[in-house]
Amino acid sequence: GDPARIAIGRQLSFDVLETKGTNTVPVAVSFDKGMGMFDLNGKKAIVTGGNKGLGLGMSQALCKQGASVVIIGSSEVTYTCAETLRAAGYEADGVVCDLGNKEELEQGFAQALEIHEGRLDILVNNAGVQRRAKAEEFSWEDWRFVLQVNLDAVFLLCQLAARVMLKQGAGKIINIASMLSYFGGITVPAYAASKGAIAQLTKALCNEWAGRGICVNAIAPGYMDTEMNVNLINDEKRYTDITERIPTGRWGTADDMQGIVVFLASESSNYVNGAIIPVDGGYLAK
Repeated sequence: GDPARIAIGRQLSFDVLETKGTNTVPVAVSFDKGMGMFDLNGKKAIVTGGNKGLGLGMSQALCKQGASVVIIGSSEVTYTCAETLRAAGYEADGVVCDLGNKEELEQGFAQALEIHEGRLDILVNNAGVQRRAKAEEFSWEDWRFVLQVNLDAVFLLCQLAARVMLKQGAGKIINIASMLSYFGGITVPAYAASKGAIAQLTKALCNEWAGRGICVNAIAPGYMDTEMNVNLINDEKRYTDITERIPTGRWGTADDMQGIVVFLASESSNYVNGAIIPVDGGYLAK
């Protein structure tokens, strides 16, 4: 008789020519060429802190896959970054606001949403700050500053984004965690507390929103060669100790964040939810 076709998701199907008992034998596999698994054409994204370092790498990756990206940053460099992306042929815009100020952040989000004409498919909560001091000397002002940007702003943006995504019935929220979501670090109590909280917040929001169309996941970068880690990189002993523990044998770069953010932003990860995914060169495995 005619071969039966069994659809597997939206991308893949088997042509089955013969059925024996309860078993079927697939003899051909076909892909729906009109639905690339990592295609982001037409998707609307917001990336916080997307004007430098890991955030810029992720902004570039989303743009390359066809997404329209609004970068929310705290400095005028945000505009320059967006202009550079547009000059390269991508759809990008910038919004400048104080990420630690609730009212400004709400206004910044509203502005970004207006640029996207009311739609939001992808939110990447990348912006983060760091302050270093011995725990017994760590100032209350630095503690509040780090928590306001690294945790309070993330929750607020997740909440604002979800109100849009729940109406749409779909959306991807990608938080940026850290190796310090797993362990405590040294002289960074506020950062460690904020990144531990990001891991738990990601899971909590997954529990509430996964069944309503929103995927909430987090990426936990390993030791990255970025401006934030310049003190570690300049500390010869710690730099050597850390590098020797990384099976890949090197620190990460912004390029190493591109594949994972596209995966989590695209339809290929529709059944991935509440995950904290290390991108660490194997650091946690050693």
